[in-house]
Amino acid sequence: MSAPGRTVAEHVAAVLTRVAPLPAGDVALGDLAVGEPGLALGGDVHAVAAVPPFDAAAMDGYAVRLADLPADGSPVTLPVVGDSRPGSPAPERCGYDGSAGAVRIMTGAPVPPWADAVVPVERTSTGRFVAGGPTTEREVTLARQPRAHVRARAEDVAPGDLLARAGDAVTPAVVAVAASGGLVSLPVRRRPRVAVLSTGSELVAPGSTAAAGHGRIPDSNSLLLAALVRAAGADVVRTGAVPDDAHALRTALDHAVSGRTAPSDVEDRAVRPLTTSAGVDLVVTTGGVSAGASDVVRAVLAAPDPRLSDVEVAAVALRPGHPQALARWRGVPWVALPGNPVSAFVSFALFVRPALDVLSGRHPHARTVRRRAASAWSSPPGRVHVVPVRTLASGDVERTTGSAAHASSALLTADALAVVPADVEKVEVGDEVDVLLLDGAAAGGRT
Repeated sequence: MSAPGRTVAEHVAAVLTRVAPLPAGDVALGDLAVGEPGLALGGDVHAVAAVPPFDAAAMDGYAVRLADLPADGSPVTLPVVGDSRPGSPAPERCGYDGSAGAVRIMTGAPVPPWADAVVPVERTSTGRFVAGGPTTEREVTLARQPRAHVRARAEDVAPGDLLARAGDAVTPAVVAVAASGGLVSLPVRRRPRVAVLSTGSELVAPGSTAAAGHGRIPDSNSLLLAALVRAAGADVVRTGAVPDDAHALRTALDHAVSGRTAPSDVEDRAVRPLTTSAGVDLVVTTGGVSAGASDVVRAVLAAPDPRLSDVEVAAVALRPGHPQALARWRGVPWVALPGNPVSAFVSFALFVRPALDVLSGRHPHARTVRRRAASAWSSPPGRVHVVPVRTLASGDVERTTGSAAHASSALLTADALAVVPADVEKVEVGDEVDVLLLDGAAAGGRT
């Protein structure tokens, strides 16, 4: 059950063994266009139609046959033998008998099968077209141009072309290109559904008058985790604070894994294009994993219970976030994080965020970059030290103030986490450090 001295990488691996990509289902493009972000493709996507589906004009002008225009660019006058507009079939003949001629054509309209170039109207004797006006010119003077101004059939996408791979995000561009490529739906994995709760008899709902009493504090951790889950592209079922009572925690976990909240708690549900069961895919808790007399999560994990399995309590070589625990409750993976706000935040970034990527079927984000330190700080020997930092205009990072595990204000200006190896005891100004970018942070830096 116990795993003392575990490295960060070992704990990440232990978390990921408990999760797998969620099933994929076909979702109509219309639903995806108005649905929530954060979805990933559950399979490769191939085009079934050509883009463009026909040779089309890239400019307003005249469709011509290049063989009818002198190669030296000399102007020639041709009869106007027809009109081609978007939404109408390409004119086959339009009075054209094989002799030289030109068809008045608008951008996006089909090019006649006998034509192989479009001369822009502003480079002809007509000069410009009048919007909505009929074809009145009987002839036009024009010359060969350097470009054909024709969008050839399938020059963008050919039938069978790979448009996107399994694990790619369902972006607006993917939806639009899929529609152009003849698809009506995409294979999509549903968003993970995550139950979040915090433990501690000292916790009360934010704004509660009880918070004014000695020894009581607002429950901010469940709000923090719920917001982090949503930012990571998952849906949330948030349960409020659970007291330091084993029976209360077991009851709350039963409610959580079924996707229900306790009667007085808040539930956040997102409208999804995919049909899902009422249950959740992951449970995340904060608090109660240390060795204190009130650490209720530790007590529940230590007691025999048929609902409990796959228990691991670990002392991870990490600061903040040393005590960690993993289990399954009624078969649902359960990640138990420390209760200090910065510890919970760091633990989420290192352990929960990768699990959500796996559940979503997304490609893991390359969110770690190298940055120079603009301030100095000491690090505890033998532990990976994770420090909230902010990126300066120069691209360097500086430690935020109040970075103690209990100081949630340290997170206000942080856009990244500096990850200092266990064998480094001092970060000096100018040293390069690994920096884990937080969701929504710009890699280019900000002030």
